[in-house]
This record gives sequence, C-alpha cells and structure tokens, in this order.
Amino acid sequence: MTSPPAPSGGWRRAVVREVGHDGPRFAVVRLEVDDRVPHLPGQHYVIRLRAEDGYTASRSYSIASAPSDDLVEICVKRLPQGEVSEFLADVVRAGDELEVRGPLGGWFVWDGSAPALAVGGGSGVVPLVSMLRHARDIGLRDRICLVAAASTRDDLPYVDEILGGCNVVALSREAGPDGRLAGRLTAADIEAHWIPAETVYVCGSASFAEATTRLLVDLGVDPASVRVERFGPSA
Repeated sequence: MTSPPAPSGGWRRAVVREVGHDGPRFAVVRLEVDDRVPHLPGQHYVIRLRAEDGYTASRSYSIASAPSDDLVEICVKRLPQGEVSEFLADVVRAGDELEVRGPLGGWFVWDGSAPALAVGGGSGVVPLVSMLRHARDIGLRDRICLVAAASTRDDLPYVDEILGGCNVVALSREAGPDGRLAGRLTAADIEAHWIPAETVYVCGSASFAEATTRLLVDLGVDPASVRVERFGPSA
C-alpha cells in the first residue's frame, strides 16, 4: 500500500508567539503560521530573514511540535556568527513577523501507523521529539523509542522530555541524567530497543549519521529500513 504524499506548504507569514530557551545553546521559538498546512513529524520549515536593503538569508529548521499543536515550534541552536540562528536566538521577540515556507520534506516522516526507532545526535533530536509528541497525542507512546546522543547535556535539547519510557540519553563527556556512565553511543544502546522490520530514523551531523548507520547495519538492520536526515553548516 502506497502512503499518501506528505503535506507541503508555500511561503507564509508567521507571527512569533513565544520565545524561550532550553539551556545555554538552544532557543525555542513558537510560531503562528497564516493558512498553516498541517505537518507530519519529521518535516521542516525554511525561515527567511530579509534586510531593509533587500538582502535575504534562509535556513531550514526541523519542526519540534506535534501536528496537534496550534503553533509551530522550532528549536534553534545558536551558532557563532550564524546570521539566522543568532537573530532567532537573541533578537526575535513575541509579536515579530517572519517569512516561512513549509512544511517540507516527505522522506523523513512518521505518521505513527507502525513502530519505529529514532536515533538522534545533538539538535538532530528535534524532529524525533515531534515524533514522540505525536505518539503521546494519539495514545501510542510505546510505538516509538528515542536514543539520543551528545557530548554534554548542554548540547542536547529537550532532555527532560526525552527521559523516561524506553528512551536513552547517551552523553560522551559526562554522566547521563538517567545514570548512564559517560561514553559514546554504542550498539548495545540501540539493540535493546530495536525490533526487527521496524523503520529506524537517524538524524544528526554527517559524521553522526554515518557512524550510527554503520552501528545499525552491524546489528543486522536492513539498510532499506533506515531513513537518514543529515545536517551541517550552511555555505
């Protein structure tokens, strides 16, 4: 059975309704989008900033909110000299207007209809948190497990929300909040929660995605069942 295409939206006006922070490195921005097209967990928006002289800068941000949320939530990692991330993290305020395009993406989506395993590195957990929230909203919280990895707690957004259930938090440079000793993500962290034949979603930096995919294949996961979303610095 072929799944229907993922929803897609064009450019819209968005009003910033809430701005908060998750630790020292992440800003959480919640947007009210005009004529919003409902999204699927795993999709993203493009945010475009426009200067008075006409110069524009655009970046893509995964959606953290569940489809049932009235607002679109994005999580922005503040990057040194990041012209979009620094603006969203430090300048934007409730009531400001932004240009946004979305939702976008049709490969890395999960509608909750089948069990899945999600593995995220650092800010790569953001679209996976949307999946967790969706599973909770539809009453199927046990249908997805999230294995999250980062160097330190400050490098991982939504830690408190991720903890609990079958989820794992692996920190390489300090003990995890769930008592796990400091150390890199291992095959054992994943194997305990992987069910053969289920889809595995991997999101993180290119190096994280490559290393995690190798771990999965070594465990016997069919490469065809692995969906990968990589991110990296913009040119």
